[in-house]
Amino acid sequence: MSNAFVSRSLDEIRFWSRIMKEHALFLSLGFSFNDSKLIQEAQQHITLFERIEEQLSRYSPSSDPQLIRNFNNYVYQAATSIWAYKRKVLGLVLRCEIHSNNFPLLVDHISREAAYFANRLKELNEGRIIPLPEAIIKENVFFLKIMADHSKFIGHLLDPSERKLVEQAREFSHDFDQLVFQAIDLDSMRPQSETPPILDQFLDQNRVSVVALRDFKKTARELIEACRIKSNIHPLLADHTFREAERFLSIIDLFEASLTSGK
Repeated sequence: MSNAFVSRSLDEIRFWSRIMKEHALFLSLGFSFNDSKLIQEAQQHITLFERIEEQLSRYSPSSDPQLIRNFNNYVYQAATSIWAYKRKVLGLVLRCEIHSNNFPLLVDHISREAAYFANRLKELNEGRIIPLPEAIIKENVFFLKIMADHSKFIGHLLDPSERKLVEQAREFSHDFDQLVFQAIDLDSMRPQSETPPILDQFLDQNRVSVVALRDFKKTARELIEACRIKSNIHPLLADHTFREAERFLSIIDLFEASLTSGK
């Protein structure tokens, strides 16, 4: 169990620290030149998570669990710090105190991911490593909403003349909105809905849609990198959303393995 704790902790930090660093970069790119203090704060968070990535390279699955527990606590503080920064930016945008090119939904979206990251580290330090049935539903609610948001961002950041791709993004947005509502319904039926057959079907259905969106993102990323389509999507943002879809698929795999072992 201690090896599982260490491996899981390092995996979460490896993935989400890079995501947090990129969030800070995306926010800074969306500010105007008047928002120098906010840009400076974004850079401070980039530096913070680069430092975490550097420290991460010193650990391995055989590292002392207590050292990893302490590292988790340190990274938890960094995750809560960037969460607070994102929520502050969201408030400034919604009160029209700044005029950013970052959609309010995007700022909210990335703050939800910071909260998720912090919560995962807390759960790991509390010994919650093996997925529980209620976690399967709740994590899918979280990730399905993330995928729905991505679809909307892609649709809005593509040039309007890319009609076919814009329409595909809208279709994915509608599909994932429906899956979110379905997951919320299942969540409200807990604990009665926490049965292996229902959860198996739930995960299978979600996987089909996530694979399709992942493949769409992969194609969009390649087209953007090759400058073959018109958009305001930064190549790193295209890759960023692709990696998050891949992450969701790996989590579905983890949940399915947990259900199988439970049988």
